[in-house]
Amino acid sequence: MQLKIMPKKKHFSAGRVPLILFLCQMISALDVPLDLVQPPTITQQSPKDYIIDPRENIVIQCEAKGKPPPSFSWTRNGTHFDIDKDPLVTMKPGSGTLVINIMSEGKAETYEGVYQCTARNERGAAISNNIVVRPSRSPLWTKERLESIILHNGQSLVLPCRPPIGLPPAIIFWMDNSFQRLPQSERVSQGLNGDLYFSNVLPEDTREDYICYARFNHTQTIQQKQPISLKVISVDELNDTIAANLSDTEFYGAKPGKERPPTFLTPQGTESRKEELRGNVLSLECIAEGLPTPIIYWIKEDGTLPVNRTFYQNFKKTLQITQVSEADSGNYQCIAKNTLGAVHHTISVTVKAAPYWISAPQNLVLSPGENGTLICRANGNPKPRIGWLTNGVPVEIAPDDPSRKIDGDTIIFSNVQERSSAVYQCNASNEYGYLLANAFVNVLAEPPRILTSANILYQVIANRPALLDCAFFGSPLPTIEWFKGTKGSALHEDIYVLHDNGTLEIPVAQKDSTGTYTCVARNKLGMAKNEVHLEIKDPTRIIKQPEYAVVQRGSKVSFECKVKHDDTLIPTIMWLKDNGELPNDERFSVDKDHLVVTDVSDDDGGMYTCAANTTLDSVSASAVLRVVDVPNPPFDLELTNQLDKGVQLSWTPGDDNNSPITKFIIEYEDAMHEAGIWHHQTEVSGTQTTAQLTLSPYVNYSFRVMAENSIGRSVPSEASEQYLTKAAEPDQNPTAVEGLGTEPDNLVITWKPLNGFESNGPGLQYKVSWRQKDGDDEWTSVVVANVSKYIVSGTPTFVPYLIKVQALNDVGFAPEPAAVMGHSGEDLPMVAPGNVRVNVVNSTLAEVHWDPVPLKSVRGHLQGYRIYYWKAQSSSKRNRRHIEKKILTFQGNKTHGMLPGLQPYSHYVLNVRVVNGKGEGPASTDRGFHTPEGVPSAPSSLKIVNPTLDSLTLEWDPPSHPNGVLTEYTLRYQPINSTHELGPLVDLKIPANKTRWTLNHLNFSTRYKFYFYAQTSVGSGSQITEEAITTVDEGKEEWRKEIVNDSRSFFGLKGLMPGTAYKVRVGAEGDSGFVSSEDVFETGPAMASRQVDIATQGWFIGLMCAVALLILILLIVCFIRRNKGGKYPVKEKEDAHADPEIQPMKEDDGTFGEYSDAEDHKPLKKGSRTPSDRTVKKEDSDDSLVDYGEGVNGQFNEDGSFIGQYSGKKEKEPAEGNESSEAPSPVNAMNSFV
Repeated sequence: MQLKIMPKKKHFSAGRVPLILFLCQMISALDVPLDLVQPPTITQQSPKDYIIDPRENIVIQCEAKGKPPPSFSWTRNGTHFDIDKDPLVTMKPGSGTLVINIMSEGKAETYEGVYQCTARNERGAAISNNIVVRPSRSPLWTKERLESIILHNGQSLVLPCRPPIGLPPAIIFWMDNSFQRLPQSERVSQGLNGDLYFSNVLPEDTREDYICYARFNHTQTIQQKQPISLKVISVDELNDTIAANLSDTEFYGAKPGKERPPTFLTPQGTESRKEELRGNVLSLECIAEGLPTPIIYWIKEDGTLPVNRTFYQNFKKTLQITQVSEADSGNYQCIAKNTLGAVHHTISVTVKAAPYWISAPQNLVLSPGENGTLICRANGNPKPRIGWLTNGVPVEIAPDDPSRKIDGDTIIFSNVQERSSAVYQCNASNEYGYLLANAFVNVLAEPPRILTSANILYQVIANRPALLDCAFFGSPLPTIEWFKGTKGSALHEDIYVLHDNGTLEIPVAQKDSTGTYTCVARNKLGMAKNEVHLEIKDPTRIIKQPEYAVVQRGSKVSFECKVKHDDTLIPTIMWLKDNGELPNDERFSVDKDHLVVTDVSDDDGGMYTCAANTTLDSVSASAVLRVVDVPNPPFDLELTNQLDKGVQLSWTPGDDNNSPITKFIIEYEDAMHEAGIWHHQTEVSGTQTTAQLTLSPYVNYSFRVMAENSIGRSVPSEASEQYLTKAAEPDQNPTAVEGLGTEPDNLVITWKPLNGFESNGPGLQYKVSWRQKDGDDEWTSVVVANVSKYIVSGTPTFVPYLIKVQALNDVGFAPEPAAVMGHSGEDLPMVAPGNVRVNVVNSTLAEVHWDPVPLKSVRGHLQGYRIYYWKAQSSSKRNRRHIEKKILTFQGNKTHGMLPGLQPYSHYVLNVRVVNGKGEGPASTDRGFHTPEGVPSAPSSLKIVNPTLDSLTLEWDPPSHPNGVLTEYTLRYQPINSTHELGPLVDLKIPANKTRWTLNHLNFSTRYKFYFYAQTSVGSGSQITEEAITTVDEGKEEWRKEIVNDSRSFFGLKGLMPGTAYKVRVGAEGDSGFVSSEDVFETGPAMASRQVDIATQGWFIGLMCAVALLILILLIVCFIRRNKGGKYPVKEKEDAHADPEIQPMKEDDGTFGEYSDAEDHKPLKKGSRTPSDRTVKKEDSDDSLVDYGEGVNGQFNEDGSFIGQYSGKKEKEPAEGNESSEAPSPVNAMNSFV
């Protein structure tokens, strides 16, 4: 089916009320096309109350339309106004607007009156409102003599304004001679009538230029009243003035200026009435006087004040209700209240109403023979009277029309004909005004026509209503049908809504709503149609909204706003701040999806909105920026309630910079004792602005305050005024009081003195008192100056004393101090420990016991016992060296201790001494003991000399620490082939008295790995390793010789055979003669592949070894040449296949560090290479935990575990032992190398 107009059947939801109203307005504004015959319609006219500027020409507007075009005429004060007879009056062509030229001549007052315009054509006549024309007036103030006003402090006052009556009424304000507005408050304010009211006067109200000004906006003029002089004096001044110059009657007012309850200055009495018209602003005013100044409150007796329409002005003295209606009538009560009482005033409000439309008559278009009605309904208070006119003539005297019947506010038309066309006027009036409306009846016979343009393209956002227009006209009224698509598919009522004005509404447009729509209008005289097109677009959306931000002042902030939109629409992105444009500041930059603000300031805080607009829709998203910073410093510091030991500090907080202040920090400066240094006084909550401070006597205080919030702490405020507290006796005594003797016959009393802040007054001194603790002696006292030490001489040795130190100043003494205990000076202990006993635990540990000395013999604080011990003679008697005495201290009253780190197979001597604060007592008798054998250290050195085709000779030095009697040496060796694989391991036992051994029947040109260690009866010691190569058959090969430039540090050997052992000799000639060194290396095996990796070739590795050796030799030669043949120590280097344990080198015996194999007695599992030197030195070691040096203390538990440090003293005495006292010669070391 086709969708047709159904005027009584509407499918509207509550959510579309605004749309319905809009469509109804469209229907009511539907016009007859101007090409059709129609009565006149007034389109523009001047306001009913028309106030003109007398300095300009008078223009009274009247515009109308109609077919044929209407003619115009005017009446003035109810009679015809013949404009042709007045040369100053003209009418605009094609218009009814009058122009009265009064600027050249004439006066505005001449043309004051009531004007009405009539527009007429063959179909009827329309009339305008009655336009009351009045020129504006701004009269001058009448001259008056104003007396000076003298008032007592506290009296009330009303300064009258009484402005001249102007048209329109003037705007009143009070200013001084400098055109500055006078300040107003709850105490002083201007009333609605322009008077200036004082609830009570104060001396600061005294001035001579209270001036009331009246501003007439229409003429842009300001008139002023004569200045009023006011003087406010106190009671004493008032009495003196009365007695000297004036009589009582000359004073303004007679009431004394005492405190009093409120009374109303305006309105007078307890009740008043107020009448206001509907739609206006209701203004109610109550101004009261009293002392203290009253506060005004408002209530409505029989209801509540409207929430959204109630406003307070003039410090709540004026109550305003906007858009007042009859429901606002009632009793309103204002209450003035102060501490002495309250007063009430009731205002009875009546709301009247000028006529207002309920249903204004609308133009009526009918076809011949049709029926219709004109309805004119209005309301008001009182109820308005309804009157009808036809073509400007009251209907009662107008020509009769048989098709017309009047029924009160309704005219009923039936079977109209063309002669029934006319313009009807409805007049609704009461005592407060009138309403006039024109509505024509136009009888036409017209086929349908569609007024909407053809082929309009509508673009609508998806999921929103789509409104397709089809404005039409016809008489009789056509019916409207809508079709979709070229095939005319029907539109169903359950999906679409058709409005009375022909508009098709699609409540929720979807993508499939896109297409062509056809509107068809039909009546009995014909048919018309029109096509429109609809496109549905995707909505614009903000997919990334700006977010709330809190930033610190001076930093940078960025807001992001990402927009998604229909591809065919081009959005415009705009950023707003507080709904206005962004500041014109280079700190604000917009880049793509971001707004960036740099160097943020306080003014940048606010709401930032990202608005995306297309031609069809717009979206926006907002975020708030809060700019924070550390608070501004407090100011206006003030000291009050000043007491001897307290004061109240108050301050005014600075701006918190959008982050609430959490606390205030108060600091003080003592200008007398520590000027320029600020100390912490206290902290208070961020809500406080005062603090009661506790002060110390005799301090010149200054205070400052800092505010702190979540961002940080403010800079300090300005310092307060200084406040010097009175002196008082000290309230505390010195601390850290001690009594310690420095000599056997004295007592040194020390203390921490009070500082200037703690002295509490001038003349700070100390009273020092002492007596023996265990005696009955009286206290001995002495007063000393502000020092920190006092020495008591002639005391017995190490006697306990009771000591007191009391502070005093010029005012008095501090409280009695508590006594502390001290001791007079110590002396060296007198007795040595006895019964010293030694228990040897093992070869490196011994336990020592002794008997304690009597405490009285200590003569001081017992600190412990000290053991001196040293190695006197080793059992082997092979070596001699200096005696090294070592010290162990055991704190407290110990009677035994452990000696760790002893040398096995050695003879030790020890003694024990007691120790106090003064020093050591006499030593006990020396006590000797022996340590048993242990395993030896590794041999001191191992070198391979005289290599031949089938033999190698080994030379070694015995272990530096045999730790017993050597029983034999063990030599283990194994060959290494060219692929670095290890051969079988051979064991060989060598007598202990040997230092050289030759191995025969070895393979020529073969590398061997050697493992060598010594043994005692206890077991085997650490091993030393070395590698060597037997030589090639020199009878088959001749030496090849190459001369090398002395500036080079390497030389490449070419033409070598793979898998062959070579001997290389490098020589250098210098000032000390010819020096040479040789080494043996083996080239790598031949490779089957033609592609050879040179880095893996044996000849290349050997060459690199030779080059390294050559570099080392050249360095030695250069060293020799520079030092003219001196002695040079050489540090040996072990081959890469061993895992050495590196022992530190002793500085006193000149031996080198020891290298040993970490895998003791274990054969080598991988191949190795020959080191650059076959000699390895083993260092001397005594296996002690104690280094040589002076007095290093150590402590042990009773079970012998070490809890402290050793101390040692080196005493250079000859002693026998198993350590070598002879260091190897650097020359020998070098010779063995080369």
